[in-house]
Amino acid sequence: MKNILLIGWRTLTRPSGYYSLGALVIGGFIAGIIFWGGFNTALEVTNTEKFCISCHEMENNVYEELKTTIHFTNRSGVRATCPDCHVPHNWTDKIARKMKASKEVWGAIFGTINTREKFLVQRKRLAQHEWERLKANDSLECRNCHNFDYMDFTEQSERAAYQHSTALASGEKTCIDCHKGIAHELPDMKGVEGW
Repeated sequence: MKNILLIGWRTLTRPSGYYSLGALVIGGFIAGIIFWGGFNTALEVTNTEKFCISCHEMENNVYEELKTTIHFTNRSGVRATCPDCHVPHNWTDKIARKMKASKEVWGAIFGTINTREKFLVQRKRLAQHEWERLKANDSLECRNCHNFDYMDFTEQSERAAYQHSTALASGEKTCIDCHKGIAHELPDMKGVEGW
């Protein structure tokens, strides 16, 4: 046992060319902490409404629309920001969404939607991508705030209570199937299922 410890200690303290293995391990550990801290800081900075609307494409189009909805101002004072609805909350899904969002950065750099006119031309395609994403994850971002188990159907309209207690409860539908346009203006809905 003593020999194993001695061999281990020599390996850690012996130079690997210029630095000891111990110094390399400690240096790597410190560099890893710095990288992870920087990565998480960058992730959180890009997960704020301030960051989202720093592009005029977002500030002048969809953010202006959001300001007129119940998700922006309401009687309870609870407000949804861009990442609440457009970025998953759990880490692995968030990373996957951020990687997909890199295409949006590419579009901003090359001016795909840098004017209102260009945005309106792309609006239906952009909306459909978002609806498909929400449909695929069972409207996860909606459900982060709206919990089916705590819905009071007596406080809902008759139609809403019926839809929630049947189609939503059975899993036949998800939030985005009925609530398209809840926070942004709808595109031309010709050819969109259910409209």
